Amino acid sequence: MAYFLFAGDMLVMAFMMIVVVWVSLKSSKKSMQKTAQIPLNDEQRDG
Repeated sequence: MAYFLFAGDMLVMAFMMIVVVWVSLKSSKKSMQKTAQIPLNDEQRDG
């Protein structure tokens, strides 16, 4: 049973890595920069 869970986890991890590579290859550099800045600029300041 443990091997089945481990194999499933490895398949999911491989799928996620393939999705990241595919999205990064298909996106423009400008859109990738904008997306990368989202976690850094997520706070709203009422100043």
